[in-house]
Amino acid sequence: MAGLRRSKQQGLELNSIFQTRIVSPDGVSVTSFSEAVIAVDCGLEPADVIILPAFWGDFDELRQRHPQITDWLREQHAGGAVICGEATGVFWMAEAGLLDGKEATTYWRFFREFAERFPKVLLNQEKHLSDADNLYCAGGVTSACDMYIYLIERFCGASIAQGVSRDILYETQRSYSPGRIGFGGQKLHQDVAILQVQHWLEEHFAEKFRIEDVARQHGMSIRNFMRRFQAATGDKPLHYLQRLRIETAKSLLSSTRKSIKTISYEVGYDDASFFARLFRQHAELSPNQYRRQFQHKDGA
Repeated sequence: MAGLRRSKQQGLELNSIFQTRIVSPDGVSVTSFSEAVIAVDCGLEPADVIILPAFWGDFDELRQRHPQITDWLREQHAGGAVICGEATGVFWMAEAGLLDGKEATTYWRFFREFAERFPKVLLNQEKHLSDADNLYCAGGVTSACDMYIYLIERFCGASIAQGVSRDILYETQRSYSPGRIGFGGQKLHQDVAILQVQHWLEEHFAEKFRIEDVARQHGMSIRNFMRRFQAATGDKPLHYLQRLRIETAKSLLSSTRKSIKTISYEVGYDDASFFARLFRQHAELSPNQYRRQFQHKDGA
């Protein structure tokens, strides 16, 4: 859908700009547990984006049967490929060592097994989505859809992503906010104290607090904190906090019918007018304009 929309937007013939391939480790068709035969296009070849679906069965047996998968994933990631894992599909990324020292998530039933198998991975059981260094993890089917919308925005732009989301995800009910994805790249640093602050901000972004107090709570003077935060993340603390709030507001605008004033309050701003101005600075649209792009339209 994203490829067809992009072609139409550019005035080209209605051919997808993406070449989608279903692959298997040996290029041979796959027989599912229910004995349905799934045809594949090829074996493990170079790719720009790799999506690892969830699997059933014993992981030890699978990795022993298909040891070439982890080598392929390491090679593709080193070459710049984006790798995405759905639920247990994340196990393959961790087995390849790609998630060592990085944040990840998986399906809740497998938290304990995942943590025992991969102690070097920073498993976040509170998140449904995570991203780090072109590696994206989704805990389940719904969160995977949000992950794909994010990738569409990355490769095709916001308008295409919003159009696809409006068409297929408008009625999706979530028990979480998808507004955290997009910050993982700013956690690939070695400053443990600043990483702790980032995690704290993700949990408390909607509360009332002073940056000076956050710095003091984490054992730093405000001057040292400001310097270290920007050196580690590339962002000033206030701008980082604003982005957390605005990204959460985006998800609320697209997935709920809450008023602008209510959303403003829920993400940490008592003044809805100030929130609206700040939202426009970050999103280049007003909150109402952003929301309308996700609403059903006749002929859409």
